Amino acid sequence: MLAALIVSSWLAASPLEAEIRAVAALPGEPRIVSAAGVTRDETPILTLENPDALDPAATKRRLVLVGSAGGDSAEAIVAAVKWFKTSAPRTLRQQWTVSALPSASFEPADALSLPRWITFQAPDLVVTVGRDPQQAPPVSSGTPEGAPYEAVRADDAIASLQKLMTAARGRSPLHEALIARVKRQPIAVARLLAGRYPETPAISYIPALAWAQTLRLTDITNDGSLREKVWRETRPWIAGEKKLFGDRVQLTAIAGTLIFADLAAGSAGRASRARGPHEPPAVLGTASEQAAAQALADQGVLLAAAEKAPGVPEYGQGWTDDMFMATAVLARSGIRPGHERDLDLAARLLIEYAARLQQPGGLFHHATDGPAAWGRGNGFAALGLMETLTRLPASHPARAKVLEIYKRQMAAALPQQAPDGMWRQIIDADGAYREETATAMLMSAMARGVRLGWLDKSYRAAIQRAWRGLAAHVTDDGSVIDVCAGTGAGPTRRYYFDRPAMTGADDRGGAMALLAALEMYELGKM
Repeated sequence: MLAALIVSSWLAASPLEAEIRAVAALPGEPRIVSAAGVTRDETPILTLENPDALDPAATKRRLVLVGSAGGDSAEAIVAAVKWFKTSAPRTLRQQWTVSALPSASFEPADALSLPRWITFQAPDLVVTVGRDPQQAPPVSSGTPEGAPYEAVRADDAIASLQKLMTAARGRSPLHEALIARVKRQPIAVARLLAGRYPETPAISYIPALAWAQTLRLTDITNDGSLREKVWRETRPWIAGEKKLFGDRVQLTAIAGTLIFADLAAGSAGRASRARGPHEPPAVLGTASEQAAAQALADQGVLLAAAEKAPGVPEYGQGWTDDMFMATAVLARSGIRPGHERDLDLAARLLIEYAARLQQPGGLFHHATDGPAAWGRGNGFAALGLMETLTRLPASHPARAKVLEIYKRQMAAALPQQAPDGMWRQIIDADGAYREETATAMLMSAMARGVRLGWLDKSYRAAIQRAWRGLAAHVTDDGSVIDVCAGTGAGPTRRYYFDRPAMTGADDRGGAMALLAALEMYELGKM
């Protein structure tokens, strides 16, 4: 009875969806049903996609079909895709692959979802059906113009498409630019980002993460100028010229003290690169500067360890953000002789937060009053687990539980990856936009997991796809595309759907992409 009700509801709710899924099930590409956005009632705006939009090895040209919000264009596009998959001339099927958005039923206020989707389909030709022939669909900011555009009538779509596809030649400038980004080596992307970020030095987790990864890059490249950059930008605090915290202490600022632990230790890369315990550190600052950095790190540890309730940091919000902000500081301290209790606390905090926020399937709610699997919120959980597992001894009594929490999250995130390799603003919502920091953070956690043996090698394909998607979102000057703005806990999923995405210079997005680039580099050495 229940099954019959579910089937009946599905058929009544979305005849177009049934047509789209039937065409996707036919042999050949496109075969993936995804979404480019949501309507106001959170119904996904469905797409037909293939997984090679950003694959530099793919040789076919890419056709992107876009329908209007009304009229008969959606049916015409579905019919056109069916024609392409079943009866188009063989030469066209050998030369082209297709993505389609049958009904562009976006809200008037949503001006970004359509160009965002079109852009990262890497089109060589965009054809709109039943839309204004005078108005070309835009591409996303942060990307070059340059994909040919044509408009056709719904009642003549297939014949018009055949002519256009036969006449078209070569890749578009947009497609070429995206593939050029993807082809960059991870270490080259890391150098680009380390040289640019943070643009606004401050004691917060965002600059600290960029600085910490820049020190890692120094270890890899022996580029002393990068090491000096970190010392130069942090010296105002080390020298006591600036206060560590303002009048109101926040966990985001406490997390910023992780950089002082790395500076004091002499090598940010030892734990993350799994070096031998007796390997000598790089020389980073004078002895007095390293001592001052350690004193600042110790201040951060004391504040990160304070609890207002069992398993809730005094200066935290109870959000998944805390899982990284507190443990990144505590785990670094916990590997120092005599400070093992800090590592114990890091593990306990992760276990307590997972008990409250990890969903049965493995993803995390952002907060007890934030009932959505927010993308960066899951990224924070993943990075907190990653930072702690990297430093937690195999014999530690909490390690098995922390590892189990981590593996459940990674397994849950894996099937939620979008066709282009990205993860979304809401991880398990097909229509949420594909977001840069969530992709960078989850990819980083997976890459380190494979490298250090926490995950099996079956994750490597997803990691590679995620790197392609992320690299396409990092421009040649280090700007980043589609970074969710700062976000507190929200009471509904709609709150997270509506959070704006930033494009341009962004310290948060740059730091996360830098981490991901280095994890990809390290994994590539295996």
